[in-house]
Amino acid sequence: MSKKVHSSIKKPELLSPAGSLESLDFAIRYGADAVYLGTNEYSMRSVSKGFTSENLSEGVRKAHDAGLCVYLACNIIAHNFDLLGLDNFLLSAAAAGVDALIVSDLGLMSRAKKLLPQMEIHISTQLGVTNYETARVLYEMGAKRVVLARELGLEEIAEIRDKTPTDLEIECFVHGAMCVSFSGRCLLSNLLTGRDANRGNCAQPCRWNYALMEEKRPGEFIPVFQDEKGTFVLNSKDLNLLEHLDLLAAAGISSFKIEGRAKNAYYTGVVTNAYRIATDLLTSSAEDKTRLQPWVIEELEKISHRPYSTGFYFDKPKENAQVSFKGGYIRQWAWVATVSGHSNGFLHLVQRNRFFNGDCLEILEPGKKPYTVLAYGLTDDEGTPIESARHPLMKVKFPCEKKPQIGSIVRLKRSDRFDKATNQ
Repeated sequence: MSKKVHSSIKKPELLSPAGSLESLDFAIRYGADAVYLGTNEYSMRSVSKGFTSENLSEGVRKAHDAGLCVYLACNIIAHNFDLLGLDNFLLSAAAAGVDALIVSDLGLMSRAKKLLPQMEIHISTQLGVTNYETARVLYEMGAKRVVLARELGLEEIAEIRDKTPTDLEIECFVHGAMCVSFSGRCLLSNLLTGRDANRGNCAQPCRWNYALMEEKRPGEFIPVFQDEKGTFVLNSKDLNLLEHLDLLAAAGISSFKIEGRAKNAYYTGVVTNAYRIATDLLTSSAEDKTRLQPWVIEELEKISHRPYSTGFYFDKPKENAQVSFKGGYIRQWAWVATVSGHSNGFLHLVQRNRFFNGDCLEILEPGKKPYTVLAYGLTDDEGTPIESARHPLMKVKFPCEKKPQIGSIVRLKRSDRFDKATNQ
């Protein structure tokens, strides 16, 4: 790779996914600069919990009170019938106070600019911006930011930065799931299930296990083995650029984007925390700004994920294929509780997954190295001893000298006992 990078390095924005109000809270708590979210209208993640017109304003208020910007996804590939409620959607978004709209459709963009001339427009990765001329045209049309296609290499991104107006912001994905198709434009889900991926209803058939069937032998499935579970030839690896943020910042990227609006709040908190620490290193006074402590890197192994890669930033697919040869997710840790307080020598928790009296729990506070505590003397909220925290959102407590920040993550490394308990 060429040594040429963009000359002025400014600490990029850290942009986290908020698939729900709870995920928004975790993004705020663990250090995001901004969040992106969507409702069940016009959003590419309409199958996630998302936001409604009723709680969108609440979410925006929470984010703004914490100093975060809010970007609302309006990034489906729209059909004629999608235009019928567009004006009401746009006016509601403006009334809620969102800071920008993320769009991929030029018609929706044009309508938004006419109806809301002061609203910032961010161009979604769905539009597939891969060159500086396209970025320039979009800027001239009123775009404040372009989210570049994930198929670009770092040198190409640096050239786009050098050949576009300096006040055009450039956003790139740094972490999360990758689609098997170009910029997420996939017809597979629609073909197999009738759920349109380009309108937010993807069934993710690229993650399914496939076999061969010979034309004259219907019903006889011939397995194609990559491992004992079969073949997952469409299953892409997850993106992980945690250890390369200095190169991305030097290329002129304005915003580091974490994928994952369909993921839970635990994912949002853990990934945001790791990237917050790494991003802050870019402008630290330390001699080696690229060096991360091992525990920060290990945090990304403590979420549900597929095998990691660096995407297209440094290698072409033929040199470093992006397909994962393993099906499903790697899940070594489980989110079992959230800290709700500390009083009279007891740590108070709200349960998220079952755990047992005597378990060794790990606590992750924002910006700090995780530490372990033993859950001996576990009781319910009334002080009655219990064998396990088994009910969803159950309030429990146990003696503990540590006083972690309220809202901190409590997790447990998976074991046979834990897996059996949670599957009951």
